[in-house]
Amino acid sequence: MQRWRGLEDIPQDWGRSVVTIGSYDGVHRGHQLIIGRAVERARDLGIPSVVVTFDPHPSEVVRPGSHPPLLAPHHRRAELMAELGVDAVLILPFTSEFSKLSPADFVVKVLVDKLHAKAVVEGPNFRFGHRAAGNVQVLAELGETYDYDVEVVDLYVSGEAGGGAPFSSTLTRRLVAEGDVAGAREILGRPHRVEGVVVRGAQRGRELGFPTANVETLPHTAIPADGVYAGWLHAQGEAMPAAISVGTNPQFDGTERTVEAYAIDRVGLDLYGLHVAVDFQEFVRGQAKFESVEALLVAIGDDVKKARTLIENCERASG
Repeated sequence: MQRWRGLEDIPQDWGRSVVTIGSYDGVHRGHQLIIGRAVERARDLGIPSVVVTFDPHPSEVVRPGSHPPLLAPHHRRAELMAELGVDAVLILPFTSEFSKLSPADFVVKVLVDKLHAKAVVEGPNFRFGHRAAGNVQVLAELGETYDYDVEVVDLYVSGEAGGGAPFSSTLTRRLVAEGDVAGAREILGRPHRVEGVVVRGAQRGRELGFPTANVETLPHTAIPADGVYAGWLHAQGEAMPAAISVGTNPQFDGTERTVEAYAIDRVGLDLYGLHVAVDFQEFVRGQAKFESVEALLVAIGDDVKKARTLIENCERASG
């Protein structure tokens, strides 16, 4: 899959394509319907499919300080889109100047002059252009002038997550913030993932017999509520069952919020300086302060047992 950052990265000889545009944070199951349909249309027409997305999130430019917690960084979104069969991803730097483009100017500058769109696939609530003045009807009207057609795909999937509310990035962020990683997993179609570099912490886990990878998370990452979780630690191409702790370590009067993953039944791991990923499968318990270090050790041992069982049950269910 080709990855372009900015319009100038698009090959000069780029021909017609099928395009879909959106933030697509998380590439959740609703997004997958739209992107999947764009890929299908492109294959039917014998031309490439392109996803257009933005960096930073448009809200940060339009309303500084309002950047939402991100469910997936751009490189992860690109990986997920590649798995769906997308041929190219275009990340457009979203600037104040870019935000002032009218819907018609956006269509000409991006869809017509650069991507030569033959078809555009969007969800029903798609908005674009200055002050979000453009919608799918405006997009279709402009398509009559510029020789592309518009297909609107209903992205509203729902299930048990969020009490039956339609799946969305906003709902997923809320569930993650509440620690409902099982609900987030239903919406995403996979566990919520947090990434970053392993850095040296206080090394108390090592002293207690449970060495953890202290993950310095990427900016604006959506981090689950404080507590203990079962999941996986991905490092050096390997997925290791893990007990994951999120919080401030109140047992030792900590103040800095951290994400730490203990690779269950693994000895001698040295991950310092490596970029790793942590997948959150199930909630185990909330953050707590215990009467003594001995009581904490008993709780950690219990956490690891519960995490191991949850992961084994998940593996049996998926196998």
